[in-house]
Amino acid sequence: MSDLHHGFDETLVSGYLDGELTQGDAQKVRIHLEDCADCRSLADELNRIKETTMSTEFQLPEDNQWDEAPRSASSSLLRSFGWAIGALWLVVVFGYMFWLMATESEDLFAAVLGFGFWFAIILIFLSVLIDRLKTRKTDRYREVEK
Repeated sequence: MSDLHHGFDETLVSGYLDGELTQGDAQKVRIHLEDCADCRSLADELNRIKETTMSTEFQLPEDNQWDEAPRSASSSLLRSFGWAIGALWLVVVFGYMFWLMATESEDLFAAVLGFGFWFAIILIFLSVLIDRLKTRKTDRYREVEK
């Protein structure tokens, strides 16, 4: 809360312009604005900002601009194929890592400890994926665009 000249609270000016003050406070502000050029200047500036803000028009994006779903059957097929290849790649890479740890590691405990972090991340990802796939059919916000 900041005070201008004469101990007047400038936040009252904003409340006055927004019509949020009680009748008594609004009358005090109106009388003060008649006598104080600084506060009148502040009120004019705040009023200009308010009018500019209220008259600003925003350009809304097209409904399909943010749509991430495939737009054709071939695109959907390619995306599914890409996910399948990516999942297969992960299985092969992590399988190979397990095999290397089991066959070439002198300290099996250290190898399992180092791999535990990545295994935990995969399990968390899979749990989220399973939950999303289960709720996908009944998600009431799935069709919300904006």
